[in-house]
Amino acid sequence: MAKIGIFVGTMYGNALLVAEEAQPVLQAAGHDVHVYEDATLADWQPYASEVALIITSTTGQGDLPDSIGRLYEEMREKLGHQPDLRYGVIALGDSSYEHFCGGGKKFDALLQEQGAQRLGDVLLIDAEEHPEPESVAMPWVEQWMQLL
Repeated sequence: MAKIGIFVGTMYGNALLVAEEAQPVLQAAGHDVHVYEDATLADWQPYASEVALIITSTTGQGDLPDSIGRLYEEMREKLGHQPDLRYGVIALGDSSYEHFCGGGKKFDALLQEQGAQRLGDVLLIDAEEHPEPESVAMPWVEQWMQLL
């Protein structure tokens, strides 16, 4: 089974809630899963040839929350090609803002630039339509897990 790091960027706790609900679902399928909030590059690197699941909300300006923004910047500045990394992205946002799910889209774009292999599509969750993001995320996690 896969070794999966769940890397969380949260502002008000919703992304962390989704991560905490995804972890036991993935573990029940036999995967080795750890959740990282305020992750560092040292936390990320053991997953460079494994699997990462990025679950992040977005600031009002379309940026990543501080809790994952530092990791993003370190990856952008210090990491190059990551062709052995397989990953997924769950992006939380609010469609009433101009940069809907911008944080997750930004992280996905970086990983694509670095040659990582995205498994499935990025899940965009709109807070306007889904005030409980885990209700949308868990079916996606079940399907995503089949791609591992």
